[in-house]
Amino acid sequence: MLEPRPIALVTGAGGEMGHLLLPALAARGYVIVAVDLAPLPPTLAGRCAETVQASITDAARMGELFAQYPPQVVYHLAALLSRQAEQDPERAHAVNVEATLLLYRLARAEAARRGADVRVLFPSSIAVYGLPGLRKKAKAGAVREHEWTLPSGMYGCNKLYCEMVGAYWTTRDERAGVPGLDFRSLRFPGLISAQTVPTGGTSDYAPEMVHAAAAGREYVCFVREDTRLPFMTMPDAVGAFLALAEAPKSRLTARVYNVKAFSPSAGELQHALQARFPRFAVRFAPDPVRQALVDTWPGDVEDARARLDWGFAPQHGLAEALDQYLLPALQGADR
Repeated sequence: MLEPRPIALVTGAGGEMGHLLLPALAARGYVIVAVDLAPLPPTLAGRCAETVQASITDAARMGELFAQYPPQVVYHLAALLSRQAEQDPERAHAVNVEATLLLYRLARAEAARRGADVRVLFPSSIAVYGLPGLRKKAKAGAVREHEWTLPSGMYGCNKLYCEMVGAYWTTRDERAGVPGLDFRSLRFPGLISAQTVPTGGTSDYAPEMVHAAAAGREYVCFVREDTRLPFMTMPDAVGAFLALAEAPKSRLTARVYNVKAFSPSAGELQHALQARFPRFAVRFAPDPVRQALVDTWPGDVEDARARLDWGFAPQHGLAEALDQYLLPALQGADR
């Protein structure tokens, strides 16, 4: 008799990460239940057993989904990003915190019912860090997971709190010896995708610049030329998420891991693109609000724990990201 296929619940499934995560989960044999505020594109919807147009803040609807499609794993991608969170902090708390805590409760209840842990994968962010100035940022170098977790933005506050509560419930259930929450999180750097152009994030200048260069448009950059942040490509990000999800629990020494691939300044990214597109023009016009926020985020992060515990190994440095992934995909789409 064949074993039933495992169920994966994916919130925010129509966003940037969902475009690669849903096909990867389908290839792994999961029955996918996708939740998003907007209808999914047909190419994504076709990968899913069920697509639900709903808010993750709707407790009754989410409870119905858990009852109808009890998941073995939850990928909780839905969130209000940093720029939007600063514009509406109350809504950010409802979406980023209250809805996440609801998922934890539903996951723990399902684990108790089934007698097996429910794994929850949570994308966190370098926004959880908060360095007090550019001098400290330069001196800090590659920041480790336990350092400088003093976020200055609402998005970072939301993410850090949800990390802590997820780790708390996982530890509590383990100590009690009962099935419960198996929480796992990655603190993602800025993410760059060839499939989508992001909206609402403070690190969006990098993907916006890449897309503008490939399209032959001038780009007005909302941060200074010397602004430095860690980044990775979306395929590397999805690969890391899947690797963490599939790692044996016994191998994990933490609930939250840093990951990154390359850390150029905005000016270095500009020059790398101009080496490939000599006519590409960039004008730097820093936005005071977003610049102030990004100045508190680390210029680099230490990801040694992820490499050691579960074999994190990004495929794309900056040159590989441009030449092997981003530009071929973007230029191919324009033809």
